[in-house]
Amino acid sequence: MSEASTDRVADRPAEVTDPLLWDLAAAVADAHQPDAERVCASPSCAGAAWPCAAWNNAQAGLSAARTPRQSAAPRQPATSTQPASPRPVAAGQPGDGQPGAGQAGVAGEPGAVAARTGARSLAATAA
Repeated sequence: MSEASTDRVADRPAEVTDPLLWDLAAAVADAHQPDAERVCASPSCAGAAWPCAAWNNAQAGLSAARTPRQSAAPRQPATSTQPASPRPVAAGQPGDGQPGAGQAGVAGEPGAVAARTGARSLAATAA
């Protein structure tokens, strides 16, 4: 570890809940200090007025590193949203004695392509 990072660890407040975030944000804040003309001294800011965006973000990181973490809510077991039995079929839909019976007609369900293909072939024969 460099001497600077060792100093940061010693200067870390006791209320910090995320030491890694604190250390990174402190390093960014240290690198983005103002010069005599109140311009950010970091070469990555290319003469931007201070406080620069990086320094402001570092301050937000320092604040977030002190925020107590929320405990994760217990996960609920996955439940199926599919009905246990087939859906009722409206009149004029596949499944009521019409051609294509028993084929699903909703996109994303098995058989949806077959139902659409069957409809195209019926239209072609009717013409």
